[in-house]
Amino acid sequence: MNAIYILWLRELKRYSRSRSRIVASLGQPLLYLFALGFGLGPVFHEAGRGDYLQFLAPGVITMTVLFTSMFSGIGLIWDRQFGFLKETLVAPCPRLAIMAGRTAGGATVAVIQGLIMVAVCVAAGFRPVASPALALAPVFMGLIAIVFTAFGTAFGAVLTDMQAFPLVMNFVVLPIFFLSGALFPLGNSPKVLKVISTLDPLSYGVDGMRAALTGAAHLGLGADLAMLCVLAAGSLGLGGWLFSRIEL
Repeated sequence: MNAIYILWLRELKRYSRSRSRIVASLGQPLLYLFALGFGLGPVFHEAGRGDYLQFLAPGVITMTVLFTSMFSGIGLIWDRQFGFLKETLVAPCPRLAIMAGRTAGGATVAVIQGLIMVAVCVAAGFRPVASPALALAPVFMGLIAIVFTAFGTAFGAVLTDMQAFPLVMNFVVLPIFFLSGALFPLGNSPKVLKVISTLDPLSYGVDGMRAALTGAAHLGLGADLAMLCVLAAGSLGLGGWLFSRIEL
């Protein structure tokens, strides 16, 4: 437990000292929020779908958590390249504890970033619906963060070259985001897209956040929560197994 706490605290200290990291991780979600939220808002309204900002904001918040989580997990590649990982792995504690501490720290940072984006969305005009489900929003953020920080750790444990990072972004992270229904409603989408979105782990996070913040759910709040719990357990198991097999 001491190792988990120390590594969790280390990630928080690293985050608090890096203001550029905070700003950079919010840049892309802000671009989507303002460019799409206000640019496509009139089109969305004329199509009879209501306020696009209300629809888009939960997706942008989820995007913030996704990107921060994956960056934290894949940061394992940087730690390996510069020798920080070796210093951590030689510590007299189980590797699973090290992985759990890194995941907890990365997930906490991702949730903080998500809460900052919630405040930005509210300032931009987003209005969450007052309901008991609103309390589940931080829970969904935490589950999304755990799932994708562990996924990032799994990728970081397998990949050893920093040049592989753009490949992960272009062929894994961006498709996961765009196919999750964060930017468009899945209700009237083609059948093939519905099947793909059902297989997308982020779809359950986006739908759960949208249900908690706006009361509109496509898959169902209970199904979203249950699936994310299963995904969190699976990703932690996969990430822990691959992390334990790292050879220095």
